[in-house]
This record gives sequence, structure tokens and C-alpha cells, in this order.
Amino acid sequence: MTDTLAMLPSGIDTYRQPVVYMHEDCHICRSEGFAAETRIRVDLRDRWIIATLNVVARGQWLAVEKAALSVSAWEALKAQAGDRARFSHPEPPVSSSAIRAKAYGGRLKREDFAAIIRDTLDNRLSDLDLAAFITASAGNRLDEGETVALTREMQAAGETLDWGSEAVLDKHCVGGLPGNRTTPIVVAIVAAAGHLIPKTSSRAITSPAGTADTMEVMAPVALDAAALRKVVEAEGGCVVWGGGLNLSPADDHFIRIERPLDFDSTGQLVASVLSKKAAVGATDVLIDMPVGPTAKVRSAQAAASLGSRLSSVGQAIGLRVAIHESDGTAPVGRGIGPALEAADVLAVLRRAPGAPTDLRERALDLAGRLLDLAPGAESGEGRAQAETLLDTGAAEAKFLAICAAQGGFHEPGEAPQRIAMTAGVSGYLTAIDNRLIARIAKLAGAPRQQRAGVRLLVRVGEGVEKGQPLYEIHAETTGELAYARVYAEAHIGALTLSEDTA
Repeated sequence: MTDTLAMLPSGIDTYRQPVVYMHEDCHICRSEGFAAETRIRVDLRDRWIIATLNVVARGQWLAVEKAALSVSAWEALKAQAGDRARFSHPEPPVSSSAIRAKAYGGRLKREDFAAIIRDTLDNRLSDLDLAAFITASAGNRLDEGETVALTREMQAAGETLDWGSEAVLDKHCVGGLPGNRTTPIVVAIVAAAGHLIPKTSSRAITSPAGTADTMEVMAPVALDAAALRKVVEAEGGCVVWGGGLNLSPADDHFIRIERPLDFDSTGQLVASVLSKKAAVGATDVLIDMPVGPTAKVRSAQAAASLGSRLSSVGQAIGLRVAIHESDGTAPVGRGIGPALEAADVLAVLRRAPGAPTDLRERALDLAGRLLDLAPGAESGEGRAQAETLLDTGAAEAKFLAICAAQGGFHEPGEAPQRIAMTAGVSGYLTAIDNRLIARIAKLAGAPRQQRAGVRLLVRVGEGVEKGQPLYEIHAETTGELAYARVYAEAHIGALTLSEDTA
């Protein structure tokens, strides 16, 4: 079969971007005119994918008569070693003209977004195509109508859960604040109050831990839709990873491109958040928006603009959205990193001596607002109800029951390698740079290494003596510890001290 090639797995993880590897002297590669970065259609039995070609130079690891597939391509085709597949040029993506129009400042219609989403999920769009769309949509280049259309199409491309309930509560934090791990506490309180709160969360994109990363330290989070439904029907709530649920699936493709671009796009952020909330079946959503100079939302003006767009788009797609602005000037709690943040969560739920007060108060504020949103609730009484549920141990019991339903509870561990970073002068801690302290935690290995990260030992406003430990770096290996320490020593501005001259 001269028009086919035998396939083998490359073992190369390219995340969600399927990649094909061919030898530069491969007869199909030459005959079809394939070159590096060419988009190729691969057909195997009743399955097909669109993949990007990487060309292997002669004398290297791949034989001329074979093609290798990346992990995602191999899994998508359900291939087995030795299978022979056909390779051809795919039809041009229908949405190319819409992306080009947006790049030149045009306004897109709902059918344009539908075509972009469809081509994205079929991998017909290259990374360059997706980057062009995301760049053309950055800033405020998506108006409210376009944002509504994009949100609806992102939701429509996947499943939507139906709970048959008058009220399904949910919350989301726009991010940018290390350690702000209120979600597991809020879910436990709201579920203990008898309300439905099926919480799906993401893994970290640019932070040292996402909610799913932290929750995974304590319980399994990679549940499918049937398992999620079983947990929520039994316990009223869950905290699971949304990546395996086919809820707004195009969002994961967009995030993969947005991460290295680091663009601030109001329209796409709103579409990402609200499409997933609508898909999980929520009716009432509370958005936590930390505002601070080193948070994701850095000014009151930016917060007002984003909050207005979230509210109006939510209303357009049938969601009741409430905005909660919170202090984003410094990290929350003590831990930054999955296991360290999990320890803070458990300390609050267990009412442990020394539990982080700021994490407790933030969680109570959010849980109280959510309880006030429930139908029939007496406005303003939710905070007191949330505090009672936490202080009596009802929230802790509900959290452990949710963990058990998701597959079993596990205590967080601690990393074997640690080093304390100390104060160079005596004085007062006046500021913590959220971005720098998060970077140190990531260099230590978080979130991939669950026990890695940073533990803060001093809070803003507290006095310190010269040589006193300010924070600890936690790592799994001495190499990762040393790497993070070198960065920390070069960026002492992560923590700002006002020198005590008294």
C-alpha cells in the first residue's frame, strides 16, 4: 500500500495539538509536497484528524517508511503500533475568512463564531490561525454582542448539564491572587446548607495552583459527567476538574494559545467563564474579582468594566451573575502551591488554631453572598448562616463526604526540601508582589510537583527583625530548590520591607 505509512507512537506530548512526524525522504511527504508546519489530514479506519507536520532530518530516529504521532494524535485516532494510515491535504478551514475579517477590524456574527469553534475542535485551525483569532479579539475588540455570540457557541459545542432544579449555585474567581483557595470551603458550606453547587474548576494556567490542582491533593478530580452527577446527587456539591467533561471544550484550545501570548481579552475571558457556568447547569453565579496592582484586575476602572460585561452577558444567556470585588493586594493564606494551599483549606474547615484568618473570612464572605442569591433567602443573612455551618463542623463533614464520593480523601503531604528566605533589614512588611511570589513557587516545581511551592511566614503589616524568616521555599528535589532560591535572591522585591530606623 504505497499510499499509506505504518504508524508508531512518538511518546511526545504536544498537549491538545496533534502532530505528525515524517522523514524528509518519505515518498508521501515528497509526492504531496508536505513541508514543516503543513496541516495534514490523517485517516485511519473510521477516524480522522487534522495534524501539524514536523519533518525529521535524515539519519535521525524515524525510518523513511514510517510516520510517528504525538500523544494527543495517537489517542484521538485510537491507533495501534503498525496501523497504516493515509495522509492527505485537508480542505481549507471554513472559518479562515472570519478570522481574517476580525483581524482587519470586522464584526463577527454568531455563525462566524460557530465556524471558528467547529474548526477549532476539528483541529482544522493551526496554532497560527488560533493565535490570529485570539490576537484580533484581544483587549476590548469583542463588543458585547460578539461576546454573547461567542459564549453561546462555546457552550453549544459541548454538553450542558440539567439538574431539574430551580436554583443551581456556582462561583468563579477571575484569578491572579496566589493562595486564594476559597472554592473548596465555599462548596462545602453551600452544600451543607442544602443547595446544589456542582463546581467544575480548571488546572493552573499561569499560576502555581488551580482549584483542581489543590483539590486533587485531597481527592480525585478527573471525573466524567456520570460520576459528577452521582456525587452531586448524593452530596449536593463537588469540586472536579472540568477538562474531562466536554463542557465548553473549545475553551481548552483557546487557553493553550492564550497562555504564552498573555493577552488581556475581556470578551474571551467572559465567554470562557460564562460558557462553562452555563454548561454545568448553573442558574446563579458569583464572580470573585480580586483587585490590586499585581493581581489580574489591577484597577477599580478595569473591575467595573469587566463586571459590567460579565453581568450583561450573563443576563443575555440566562444566568444571574453577581460580582464580589475583593482585596487583591497580597496573597491569601500561607500556602502557595497545591499541597500547601490544601493544608490551609483543611485548617479553616477544621477550625484549627492558627488557621489563616484571611482565607476563612474571604470564604465566609463568598459563601454568604451565594446563600443570599438562593431563591427565598433573606438578603443579608447568608453570612451568619455560613459562619454557623463552618463553626459547628457541618462544612467540614460535608467536605469529607464530597471527597469520599469523589473517590476518597487524602491528607496533604509536605515536600522534603525546604529553605527559608530571611529579612535583610529590620522593619515592617509593607507589600508582597503577587506575580513574583507566584513565580518563585512555580520555579520550585508547583503545580506539577504537588508539594512544591512557597509558605509565607509573615503577613503584610507585621514587624520583622533582620535575619528573621519571611517565607519558605518547598521543593521535591535539591535542584528545583536551588533554582527557585537563585531567582528569589535575585528578586528580593517579591516582599517589600520598610526599614525600621527607630
